[in-house]
Amino acid sequence: MRGTDSENDRHSTAAGDPAAGDPLRRIRRRFFGSLVLLGLLFGSFLGHIFRPEPVELLRVEPIASGLQLWFNREAELYSQDVDGAVGMLFQSTGSADAGRVEIEGTSAAWRVQATEKGLLLHFVATRPLVASWSGKKIDGEWRLLVKVRSR
Repeated sequence: MRGTDSENDRHSTAAGDPAAGDPLRRIRRRFFGSLVLLGLLFGSFLGHIFRPEPVELLRVEPIASGLQLWFNREAELYSQDVDGAVGMLFQSTGSADAGRVEIEGTSAAWRVQATEKGLLLHFVATRPLVASWSGKKIDGEWRLLVKVRSR
């Protein structure tokens, strides 16, 4: 019977890591890499399909002591009163518009302008102003009622 003695550095077992020459190891890496890639592509596809449409300003309607703003869905709103002027930033897209509205016997100017961060609505008058707003979903559209009054 032959032994496992070393003769001229020849052994009966392979030297080093037994899995080093294993072709299945490389195939497993490719298989799991392919699964990861397919998962990322499938997730990207689903994200593209279910992504909500951007909020868009549809129209602006002047009313007594304020404005009605119509959006395709609810818009995120930031409001600030600065030195008697009212500023509102909407996270939406739309076209610029401007006009005047009658507030408690005086006239106030309003302007909607597009910025990098969304739409900016300003109310300016000779008297200091303060604004209040309320939103409601009507016939699949979002109506934001902005009422402005003197301080």
